[in-house]
Amino acid sequence: MKAVTKWFAIIGISLFMLFVLLFWAGLRVNSTPSYPVGLYWVVDKTPEKGDLVTFCPVDNGVFQLAKERFYITAGYCDGGYGELMKRILAAKGDVISITEQGVEINGVLLPVSKPFLADSDGRTMPYLRLRDYELQGDEILLMSDYSGVSFDARYYGALSMKQVRHVVKPLLTQ
Repeated sequence: MKAVTKWFAIIGISLFMLFVLLFWAGLRVNSTPSYPVGLYWVVDKTPEKGDLVTFCPVDNGVFQLAKERFYITAGYCDGGYGELMKRILAAKGDVISITEQGVEINGVLLPVSKPFLADSDGRTMPYLRLRDYELQGDEILLMSDYSGVSFDARYYGALSMKQVRHVVKPLLTQ
């Protein structure tokens, strides 16, 4: 029996080490509904509008609340946040509005962008409303263009391009 337990421990440690090595090499896992669940690979590319990226949240009240409520995970980013995955949908010069109807970029309402007033537990969601705000400098709008239940810019607004860590591409997804 001890030999079997020993082999399970060796296999478990080996799999963990393999995962760490693959993560270091560029493997990313998405387990949230923001994008298809699965594996994504980091690509060597300067992030630009239209790219799917991972980023570190800023350490502010909105993201603190999101972590406390488990909308986002803990991780190794400043403030103890995990990386998030979103698409850069707007950048410098784009005009954004965030209203009760959803998010508009240059006057075009994005599908699946209507903010929720409360989460599934009935708690009030962070409230952010903007009208005709032109993104400046390195400001970007990070949103899911896949899911209407994503915790994204409709709740926290524009962020700095400095928050972006990697451009990613789907590798194996549902």
